[in-house]
Amino acid sequence: MSKTICYCKNVSELEILDAINNGAKSLHDIKEKTGACTGNQCKELNPSGKCCSGYIEKLLNKPDASKGCSCCCD
Repeated sequence: MSKTICYCKNVSELEILDAINNGAKSLHDIKEKTGACTGNQCKELNPSGKCCSGYIEKLLNKPDASKGCSCCCD
């Protein structure tokens, strides 16, 4: 079983990597293809208490992944 990345929308790391392998190049693309990072309960549902956007950016190999949340939690 693949690790859950987006707890709000129950999206796995495998689903995100699949989207990347199928052309997703940005967080916006990931949102459209998987629904990840479109919820609003990161702090309540994610055991780490953080938004998934930073981890998704790391999977996308983006150098600005440490900027913090860029989804609905801002």
